Amino acid sequence: MRKQVLAISLGLLTLGAFAQKKELRSIEKALKNNDFTGALTIVNSLDGSIESADDKYKAKYYFLKGQAFAGKKEYQKAADSFNQLFDFEKKIGKERYSAEARPKLDKLIQSVSERAINLYNKEKNFGEASKYFYLTYKLSPRDTAFAYNAAVSATQAKDYDGAINYYKELLSIGYTGKEVQYFAVNKSTGKEENLGSKTQRDLLVKSGKYSNPSQKTTEGKTASIMKNFALLLKEQGKTDEAIAAISEARKANKNDLNLILNEAQLYIELGKMDKFGELMNEAVALDPNNPTLYYNLGVVNFNQGRAEDAAKYYKKAIELKPDYADAYMNLSVVILDKEKAIVEEMNKNLSNFKKYDELALKQKGVYKEALPYLEKADSLNRSIDTVKSLMSIYEVLEMEAKAKEFRDLYKSMR
Repeated sequence: MRKQVLAISLGLLTLGAFAQKKELRSIEKALKNNDFTGALTIVNSLDGSIESADDKYKAKYYFLKGQAFAGKKEYQKAADSFNQLFDFEKKIGKERYSAEARPKLDKLIQSVSERAINLYNKEKNFGEASKYFYLTYKLSPRDTAFAYNAAVSATQAKDYDGAINYYKELLSIGYTGKEVQYFAVNKSTGKEENLGSKTQRDLLVKSGKYSNPSQKTTEGKTASIMKNFALLLKEQGKTDEAIAAISEARKANKNDLNLILNEAQLYIELGKMDKFGELMNEAVALDPNNPTLYYNLGVVNFNQGRAEDAAKYYKKAIELKPDYADAYMNLSVVILDKEKAIVEEMNKNLSNFKKYDELALKQKGVYKEALPYLEKADSLNRSIDTVKSLMSIYEVLEMEAKAKEFRDLYKSMR
């Protein structure tokens, strides 16, 4: 009796294996005919029995399942199936289909990433682009830059919740945005070129067409990520969370100039100019030859009523960058600000001719002091504001030829 039962069981197993083999052939046939819906119907019918199948049938099932999902553009399920195949064949120590599946998965990932890029660059559909960038990252987790692109795209689409979630994921995986780029000098042009990968660069150097191989690590995006993350939180009214996020990043990177500047930018957004000024001083200590930092300190000090300090910082910015048009313009504004008090006094002494004339002379002195800075600003970056201001000053200083020149110029620009 035992032998009879065993024989029946073996018969059932053989029948099951035969059925699975037949179903797998049916899936192959459906795939050849691009009948992906039919292929998936058969795939689904095998879900419950495939775990008991022989290894060779199980591997083939994962391979065909991946192709069926890819055909239906169910990219995540396709990638999961191919990865299931890779893991399984690695486990059993025998590759039957992995070599054929890898380029199929690569093609699928490429298709999704190209769709994301087209949605972003050509169609300007940032919301959909964000989804496809993130999907590319999920299909190929080693390509973390696509998660960053997803966050940027979501921000463009004003999907702030989505962008925040993407940034949180980037922070959780320790994404820095740094990458190694591989360079060599093109012998025919004498110019250094980025050759993509180390393998590609080494092959071209070996061919004799390139020489002097080198590599460079790009600047990371940590500061940019933290700035964007904090500003998004601020945009949603989560001010405390925004400050906490960027402050936490600063703890680990106290001397990161970009993080300091991004935190400073956040305080500008929040209207906290005192904190902005503190951070600018920190930044100057780290980068004492940066003219922009001194310019920003000039803005802060002037807005807080410290005109002399503002003038000092603008002059330092000009010393470091002699063609800094905005610094010249703002310096002239600081000097002309002295006029307010003089005009008030003039209005109080309209009947006191002697005093009035003294004040008028003092006013001209302010104009004369500001004039060279305003003229320099105009020569570097002419605008209707510089022209109008110079026209008024020339008129008060009775510089008739210059006044006429700038009156005519002002009329032509209006």
